[in-house]
Amino acid sequence: MTVMPPTGSLIPADAPFSAQQESWLAGFIAGIAAAGRRDSAGADAPAATIDVLIGTQTGNAELVADDVVAGARARGLGGRATALDDVTPEALAAMSHVIVVTSTYGEGEMPDNAGLFWEALQSDTAPRLEGLQYAVLGLGDRGYDDFCQAAKLIDTRLEQLGATRLHERVDCDVDFEEPAGEWTAAVLERLAAETGAKGTGAAEAPKKPRSQWNKRTPYPSRLATNRLLSAPHSAKEIRHYEFDLGDSGITYEAGDALAVVPVNDDGLVGALLEHLGSSGDQETAELLRTEREIRTPSKELIADLVERAPASELAAVVAHGDRGDLDSWLWGRDLLDLLRDAGSRAPSTAELLPFLRPLQARQYSISSSPLAHPGSIHLTVASVRYDRYEGVASTYLADRVGADSTVGIYLQPNASFSVPADDAPMVMIGPGTGIAPFRGFLHERAARGASGRNWLFFGDQHRETDFVYEDELTALRERGVLTELDLAFSRDQAEKVYVQTRMRERSRELYAWLEDGAHVYVCGDASRMAKDVEAALLGVIAEQRGRGEDDAAEYLADLRRAKRYVRDVY
Repeated sequence: MTVMPPTGSLIPADAPFSAQQESWLAGFIAGIAAAGRRDSAGADAPAATIDVLIGTQTGNAELVADDVVAGARARGLGGRATALDDVTPEALAAMSHVIVVTSTYGEGEMPDNAGLFWEALQSDTAPRLEGLQYAVLGLGDRGYDDFCQAAKLIDTRLEQLGATRLHERVDCDVDFEEPAGEWTAAVLERLAAETGAKGTGAAEAPKKPRSQWNKRTPYPSRLATNRLLSAPHSAKEIRHYEFDLGDSGITYEAGDALAVVPVNDDGLVGALLEHLGSSGDQETAELLRTEREIRTPSKELIADLVERAPASELAAVVAHGDRGDLDSWLWGRDLLDLLRDAGSRAPSTAELLPFLRPLQARQYSISSSPLAHPGSIHLTVASVRYDRYEGVASTYLADRVGADSTVGIYLQPNASFSVPADDAPMVMIGPGTGIAPFRGFLHERAARGASGRNWLFFGDQHRETDFVYEDELTALRERGVLTELDLAFSRDQAEKVYVQTRMRERSRELYAWLEDGAHVYVCGDASRMAKDVEAALLGVIAEQRGRGEDDAAEYLADLRRAKRYVRDVY
C-alpha cells in the first residue's frame, strides 16, 4: 500500500523522502500548524520547552527524567524526555534548553543508549551550540574510580561547543533521590524565573505510575524456590530462585530486573565486632548486619587505612599506583582482612563507621515471563564463593533465607531490553547466568504463540556440569519455539570455544538473520564477554558485507539506533 502525503503538503514533490517519510513529515508540520492555531486562540503556551536527555543503563536516570519533566510542566514550562542516542547533533543545536540526566556504565563509559550521541558530540564536525543553555546531572557510585564520568564528559564537551551552563553539574552517589530532587528544583526554578513561566510549582505526578515498593520500602517476598542448577561437582554454583509476589501488586515485563535487598552474614558481623572489641554492642551489630557494606571496602576507607598504617601490605600495593594490582589484591579480601592488615593502627568502631557505605540492593536480570509464570519472579544467580570471601546477596539467598523468612525485593524496569514484535526474529547471546533474561524471553514468546524465529547462543565451562536449563531448552527446541541453539562449552576440548566462536562459525546465517530484521540481545559480563561479542558481531558484518570495518561499524550503529542491538551487561 502506497502512503501519500496529504493534499496541500508543503513538502516539495522532488524532496528525497520516501512516501512514508513524507507522510510523517506532513503530519508533523500539520501538528505544528495546529498548535499555532491553538496558541492564537488563547491557549497557554509554555514559556520554554525543556528537552530532558537521558543516558541510562538500569532505568534510574529515566525515573529522574520523568520527575524533571513533571516539575517543568508544573512550573509552566514545556518538557519532553528523549534518550541521548535518539538525538542527533543537528537536533541538539536546534534546542534551546537542555537537561542531561545520565548514569555511567562500567569503567567510566557511556551507558548503552548514549554511546552514539557521545561519538557524534566528540566529532570534529559537531555543530557549535552557542544558542543552547544546559545543565547536567550525573548518577553513579563513588565506589568506582570513574565516578559519574559520563556526566563529566558530556558537561565539559557541551561547554567546549559554546553552550551556556545553566547550573553547576551535580554528581549523585547511589542514594541519588534527595540530591537529584534538590538539583532539579533549583534548575527548574531558575529556568522559570528567567523565562517568566507561570505555574503552580507543585510537582505533577510522573507519567509512568510508580510502584509503592522501592529501595526504601521493599516488598517482603517469600522465597518459594531455591534450586541448584549446576551439577554438584561444577566449578560454579548457579541457582534458580522463585519469589512469590503475593498481594504486592508488582507487575513486570520479560527483560526487567529485580533488586534484592541483602542482609550481611552474621558470622562476619560477629568477627568484625570481636576484632573491634565491640562484641556486646547490639545496636552496632544490627547496623553492620542490615545497613552497611562490610565485604567491599570504600575508597575512602582504603585511603584512611593507608594513612594510618603506611607499613601495611595494603599501603605497599597502593604505593605502586596500579589500579589493576590493587583490584587483584582486594579480590578475596573483605573489611576484616583490611583491619587485620592494619594491625594496631586500625580504626576503632566509632572511627570506622563513617567510612562504611550504605548496604545496597543487588540487581539481577529476571529469568521468567509474567505470562508463563504469573504471580512469581524467577532469578538465575551464581553464588560468589572464594575461599573465606563470599558474595553478599548471592550467598544470602543461597544459604541464609529460611523457609519461613522473607526477602526484600523491588522491581527495576528495563524498557529498552524487551521482547520484540511477535513476528521479528530474535538473536540472544548469553553465556553463563547471562541466559537469565532469555529464558524469560523464550517463555514469553511461547506463551504468546509468537511466530518470530529465536536463536540462542549459550555456553559455559563444561556441558556435563554447567548446561543450566538444559531440559527446558531442549523442550523449547522440540516445540519449535527455539529455532536455533548454538552451544559453546569452553573447557570441553583442548582449544577454548566461546559464544563468539560459534557466532563466527555461523557468520553467513547470522548476517542473513540481521538482514531479515533480527533483534540482537546480549546479556552477561561487561568487562570481557560483551566486548568480545561485539567484536565478533562487527567481524561477521564486515566479512559478509565485504565493505570494510567502517561500513560494519555504521551498520551496527544503525542497529543500535533502531533498538535492534541492545545489551544488559554488568
